[in-house]
Amino acid sequence: MPSKGRTALRVAAVVIGLGALAWHNMHPRQAATEDNEAAAAAPVSAPTTPAKPETWQLGSLTLTPCELGQPNSGMTTAAWCAPFEVPENRKDPNSRKIRLKLGIIRSTAQLASKDMLVLLAGGPGQAATETWPGVVPALQPLTAHRHVVLLDQRGTGGSNPLSCATANKDAGDTEEAGPFDADKLSDDAAKCLKEVEQRADPRYYTTTIAAEDLEDLRKALGSPTFDLVGVSYGTRMAQQYLAHYPDAVRSVILDGVVPNELVLGQDFARNLEDALKAQFARCTADVECKKHFGDPYQTLYQLRDALRANPHAVSFRDPQNYQTVKRTLSEYALASVVRMFAYSPITAALLPVTIDAAAHGDVGPLLGQAKLLSGDLSDTMNSGMQLSVICSEDVDLLKSRPEDANAMLGNRMVDALEAMCSVWPKGERPKDFHAPMKTDKPVLLFSGEFDPVTPPRYGDEVLKNLSNARHLVLKGQGHNVINAGCAPDVVKTFIEDNAPAKLETKCLDRLRPTPVFIDFNGAAP
Repeated sequence: MPSKGRTALRVAAVVIGLGALAWHNMHPRQAATEDNEAAAAAPVSAPTTPAKPETWQLGSLTLTPCELGQPNSGMTTAAWCAPFEVPENRKDPNSRKIRLKLGIIRSTAQLASKDMLVLLAGGPGQAATETWPGVVPALQPLTAHRHVVLLDQRGTGGSNPLSCATANKDAGDTEEAGPFDADKLSDDAAKCLKEVEQRADPRYYTTTIAAEDLEDLRKALGSPTFDLVGVSYGTRMAQQYLAHYPDAVRSVILDGVVPNELVLGQDFARNLEDALKAQFARCTADVECKKHFGDPYQTLYQLRDALRANPHAVSFRDPQNYQTVKRTLSEYALASVVRMFAYSPITAALLPVTIDAAAHGDVGPLLGQAKLLSGDLSDTMNSGMQLSVICSEDVDLLKSRPEDANAMLGNRMVDALEAMCSVWPKGERPKDFHAPMKTDKPVLLFSGEFDPVTPPRYGDEVLKNLSNARHLVLKGQGHNVINAGCAPDVVKTFIEDNAPAKLETKCLDRLRPTPVFIDFNGAAP
């Protein structure tokens, strides 16, 4: 959920709470008198036996009502939960047991479909139970006939999370985004590992093993067929699960497609560069935007070069507590911030005005927004699990690209992953792990036109090997688009009919990019 939405809800909650408090402060005596009179008049009743907890039997699992929470939020989602235990080392049934967090969003139908929706969260490192609110517009309409399975992948959320207190602290602190230091990164990873090893063996927190967990759960639920909905990294999980358990899958939705062939981290610099060029071209093509900001892409690189020559301390107001914060603004901090801005259409539309302000000495908007974005991300991302996946499945295949050396990200991400994985234990990777997905199952792929992480060409690449699939590229959108415009209606029809070729998608043509902000009040009239 956007941080602004969270803040608004927190304010609303405070207002409601104060309202209730005020009522009780204003009416205590009257309320007490009425309570005393009612108590005196009430007949003495016999003791009653407490009602048994409500339960729901699904396959071999006995579920009970529960509330699924989100980090740093009072909001919860009503669901049905049951503990689900698996061996940490699947080759050794007597190894340490880990309990996975399972929540089921129950259908409102009297007799729900036997097939179930399964949300596969992104990251790697995010939890399905925590990211559910982010896909509610797209998936909740389907609960009219189907249950939704939310299983926190091992190492995330409530499933023995491989979180590192030190890493999470640093992720929300732009002060640490200083010059690249491979030794410091490997030292930080070693500290994280020391924390994690007290409760887990990181070698067993890979995509392949997590797919085995999901298959065990399917059998425990009574062997339904699954409609998989993968988001970002979750699209890798969907493809791996389908490859190993094709008979268990009814259909697949991939939002922000990660091809099986992709080495995570390899294209980060190129993809961001492509997205920035496309976003800034919108500004130079607009008379008002060009009049105000000239060529934002050029301004961005002028700012980057200035910071490369002279990284320096800056002060700005923390947007959450309004306290003055002092940070070091370097080329690396700038690259990290710009990358985060590029993820969503709204923050991408703010880039020209924000970069222009920073180039003229006002860094508050740039760093303030970055602090909100990075804080939200670090709250939901389990960095140890992320390392377990990438170090086992990708890092030995990473290669620095000379052509990226002068890009905004450069080869820093590749160098950083190699440094951290030099100390992180590695699990096994099946020989065919990076083989393309091939299936005749119904598959629907979504991409955002300006996605800086999983661009549309990834979806095209996956589509080549599918015989019953459709790839939809949503205009003007960024990373994860399943909620955009009428996409929820398209998703609902796809799940109900499983006929991608017949999908009516013209309504998606109405989508447009968010107009570029001329100032912090919005776009030009």
